[in-house]
Amino acid sequence: MSKLAQDIILKPVITEDSMERLPNGKYTFEVAKDANKVEIAKAVEELFDVKVAKVNTMSVKGKQKRMGRYVGYRPDRKKAIVTLEGDKTIEFFDGMY
Repeated sequence: MSKLAQDIILKPVITEDSMERLPNGKYTFEVAKDANKVEIAKAVEELFDVKVAKVNTMSVKGKQKRMGRYVGYRPDRKKAIVTLEGDKTIEFFDGMY
């Protein structure tokens, strides 16, 4: 059973660091924890109609958070930095940098 592109790419990561990478053709997304680099590349190509050159992934541990005397953790997540081929851009990010 293959996964849908919408199930692999969960949401864009919009931070100062990710915005600095945009002019270099690098886009950051939060992705499904069980997705691999090949699946991520295919999903980005399908959703945004671009060519992917490279995918770097990282697993991010959830930070510890406190509410008074109670301690909990944010959920673990997986991020992917996708490098595009050529000078094509993803429309969603245009005008952000």
